[in-house]
Amino acid sequence: MADPMKIRAAMSGDKVEVKILMSHEMETGQRKDAKGAAIPAHFIQTVSATHNGKVVLAAEWGPAVSKNPFLSFKFTGGKPGEKVSVTWVDNKGDKRTDEATIS
Repeated sequence: MADPMKIRAAMSGDKVEVKILMSHEMETGQRKDAKGAAIPAHFIQTVSATHNGKVVLAAEWGPAVSKNPFLSFKFTGGKPGEKVSVTWVDNKGDKRTDEATIS
């Protein structure tokens, strides 16, 4: 399983700003190893964030996203002390979910 995501969620005026650093190789499938064999594609396909059971972000990614991707977004309706949960699923079926408390 991948390393935990680093997530920060903080109030910014009347919105919650969420910043996420994900740990993932994000291999495109186009590079070759030292022997010249293609390295299989391995990348995050979907990312979703929820707050109080409501989806506040849904994204579909492809192999063009960089290694260890960073994502930042804002949403309304959050309050300090509440949780934001972030989940990603990659093209090999691996999945990671982490959460942060809004400060």
